[in-house]
Amino acid sequence: MRASIPLGLLALALAGCVNMAPERAQPEVTAQLPEAFPNSENAAEYRPEAWWTAFQDPVLDALVQDALADNLDIAEASARVAQAAAQARVARSALLPGVNASADASYSSTPLGGSAFGGLAGGGAGGVDRIENDSYSLGLGASYEIDLFGRARNDYAAARADAVAVEYDYRTVQLAAAAETIATYFEIVDGRRQIELTLETIDLLAERAEQTQERFRRGLTQSFELYQVQQDQRNTQASLPQREAALDDAQGRLAVLVRSYPPAMETRLARPLTPRLVFDEVPAGLPADLLGQRPDVAAAWARLEAARARVGARKADRFPSISLTAAPGTQAGDIGGAFDIANNWVVNLAAGLTAPIFNGGRISANIEAAKASYDQAAANYARTVLTAYREANSALEDYEENRQRYQLILAQLDEARFSAELQGRRFEAGVGDYVSYLDALRAVYQVESALSSAGRAVAISRLGVHRALGGSWTADIEPEPVTLIPAPQEGQQS
Repeated sequence: MRASIPLGLLALALAGCVNMAPERAQPEVTAQLPEAFPNSENAAEYRPEAWWTAFQDPVLDALVQDALADNLDIAEASARVAQAAAQARVARSALLPGVNASADASYSSTPLGGSAFGGLAGGGAGGVDRIENDSYSLGLGASYEIDLFGRARNDYAAARADAVAVEYDYRTVQLAAAAETIATYFEIVDGRRQIELTLETIDLLAERAEQTQERFRRGLTQSFELYQVQQDQRNTQASLPQREAALDDAQGRLAVLVRSYPPAMETRLARPLTPRLVFDEVPAGLPADLLGQRPDVAAAWARLEAARARVGARKADRFPSISLTAAPGTQAGDIGGAFDIANNWVVNLAAGLTAPIFNGGRISANIEAAKASYDQAAANYARTVLTAYREANSALEDYEENRQRYQLILAQLDEARFSAELQGRRFEAGVGDYVSYLDALRAVYQVESALSSAGRAVAISRLGVHRALGGSWTADIEPEPVTLIPAPQEGQQS
């Protein structure tokens, strides 16, 4: 009867049929994910790869490529991926036997006098008064713990899941670096245009102030009008340094994103920046696609799987562990004999079973901690999915609103230009005054400034859609699929 228990345990171990991890399950809130975005009628397939090339701007394309290749945040994230992969390999080592080689040499010289051999015949003067011994040995030591209840397997599965999560974190950093590069680039494009319009407005207001000064001298206008024009001129002049500082700051941030310095960035941005705005609809796909496209959602799921596996590993700590050891080798009184395997071989074989009896509640506490971590990971995953859905829906709404706003401002620009042209013709015909013409030109500049900001908003809101929907913006960063934990087979313990 005593022998039947170890044999039964060994049979279970060899079959590897016991898994203490809980069943894989989606949190309730993610299972209730809506089938469609409420404000998007377009459910076409979403293809995000290198979507920014639609702007047809080679400068932007080169900057994004440099950011993906040289960004320091990406480099740091890549190192974390390597670290997590190494830690997974460390966890995997517990599933494999450990083998060590040893070589020993010893010499001993023991006096007979005063020893247990002191009364032997021949001891003392003229006889043998010491015992000398040489010993040499070579050997291998092998040990293997049978993973009876899946502790090592679940620890390894958890480490692999952590590695997958870190790889998805790496993808998140890639997307963030590319997105920040694109957003900063359009900030620079808008900043340059705003500075151009500010300079043109300053020149126009200077001329307007001169005309108003002359009208005031001739008594054709009141001092309040002159004061208002002069104030407008000073306010516009005061805004120029702020705009220039903001542009310098944006160029500095862009330099950091592509691992460069501002002087080099100024050279790269010396040519005219002329991105083509894109106003086409963005296929949103289905909300369920968020679970597969967004790397932050995938990372949260992987961490949920890691927490689930650790619950199984800590439950397994309650049960006995079986270890097997083997130590073959040789032993002899001289070096040559140590290499005589045929005549001087020795071998030690052992099997041991260790079962926890009392540990002060440590195992139970570890199980409770693992369950709490699992609950945290489940809540985090559910929150990540809800946040992803909200961000995607908001991004779609924001993009549509900015598209409409741009079109409205574009229509305003046509009207402002028509008004300025009309005032110019009236002045040339002698039925209008020059001041009215200058005011009409200033209105054109104001609308052009608003249109530049609106164009930037369109580009960034389109960026927001792509960032909210996730996906691989480049074709070479897809992580290889990993089966985290095999599904429990019939008869397995869960």
